[in-house]
Amino acid sequence: MFVDYDGTITDGDTLDILMRSCAGEDAWQRLERELAAGTMSLREVLSAQARNVRCAFDEADALLAAQTHFDPAFGEFVHACEAAAVPLRILSSGIASLIEHALARQGMAGVPVLANDADPSPDGWVMRYRDDSDNGHDKALAVRAASGAGYRTVYVGDGYSDYEASLAAEIRFAKRGRSLERFLRERGAAFVSFDSFAEVRRALF
Repeated sequence: MFVDYDGTITDGDTLDILMRSCAGEDAWQRLERELAAGTMSLREVLSAQARNVRCAFDEADALLAAQTHFDPAFGEFVHACEAAAVPLRILSSGIASLIEHALARQGMAGVPVLANDADPSPDGWVMRYRDDSDNGHDKALAVRAASGAGYRTVYVGDGYSDYEASLAAEIRFAKRGRSLERFLRERGAAFVSFDSFAEVRRALF
């Protein structure tokens, strides 16, 4: 079971929130336009966003705790995976240390996280990527490895960084109204739209 974090488990994106707070809406919108136009890769956008974050880790963590909300059904979904002995992994292009702190606040510290990370600095944070891919983290590698090991794979996501990983999975769930849903529909790939992890849990368990 592979699940995206930002915008899938949560209602907001970690780096979007931090950059808007530190650099303002206009600076964030400029980078979003570059990504949408294809003139910058997600990796380049993430690096630029991180450079605009100029606060301590604890400040960033507190800001996210105040402004980010978990899908209230995600905890029950985690328990359902545990009860069925289904391995669950969070795959993210975001910042692992911040994700792990957020999960711990929700009582889910044991959920494994595979993600990029960052080094905080008053001159701007510096991203540390898992690999050399355009997203900084090729999520599809983990999905393909699980398939190769004989697992039936499920991917749950919402956005740009989930495209290839979702195609690599046998079963796909796409957050309703987000870009992953459009991407899969345009490619004729089978998927289930969802608003809440309660729907995903009912469909699978």
